[in-house]
Amino acid sequence: MAAVLAGRRVRFDSGCGVRIRSWCPRWLRSCAVHRLREGVVVVEDRRKRRSRRQLREAFLSLVLERGYAAITVEDITERADLGRATFYTHYADKDALLDHIVTELIEEMQRRLDPVFGVTEQGFTGKAVLELFRHAAEEHDAYRVVLRGEGDGRALRRFVEDRSAAAIRAFAARSEAQAVEPRVDVGILARAWVGELLTNLSWWLESGSPMSAEEVTGQLFDVSTRGRYWASGFDGEPPARA
Repeated sequence: MAAVLAGRRVRFDSGCGVRIRSWCPRWLRSCAVHRLREGVVVVEDRRKRRSRRQLREAFLSLVLERGYAAITVEDITERADLGRATFYTHYADKDALLDHIVTELIEEMQRRLDPVFGVTEQGFTGKAVLELFRHAAEEHDAYRVVLRGEGDGRALRRFVEDRSAAAIRAFAARSEAQAVEPRVDVGILARAWVGELLTNLSWWLESGSPMSAEEVTGQLFDVSTRGRYWASGFDGEPPARA
């Protein structure tokens, strides 16, 4: 196999071990090796991404069909049409694959929420809730697997803890920026908020509700800003706590 660089013919074998003729200048030999290695890295990265994507899709579809406990690595590789060796190149076992999926969800969700949570000069806007529902719509199967508690609930616990911690930080920063004192412990407030959101998100994904993300989050915004007493249809001030 051969390539032409700057008018010079460069020979290399099919395994990308470079053999450059002695009459090539040193700078050209160095450049050729560098560029060829770059090409090999790009090809390998694409193959790895494709393999991980196939394994991810196969895993999620199988878990939704049979449940996490019922599937094996062999099932995943057969569905993905890949060898066991390819699976173990990327993951130690199916637990590691599930952990990787949760990590991806958390990192991408946080990346999308950072600009929203960064607006500390505003009060509650509902934008973060809408962004969560939009992300879940894009990653429909991954969210369903996590929110169902597959894998002995480990993935769900991790997701809830991470989102609760992020909410605590955001609520505390927003209160400080606006110089207000929360009337409820920020930890309780954040966990109640996350629990409410994830319960409704799970229902929305599993039920096939015709309501759009905007419609659901709009109603959740009303509950958050106007209260459950108002949302339940009552007028006036809510009764005093017993």
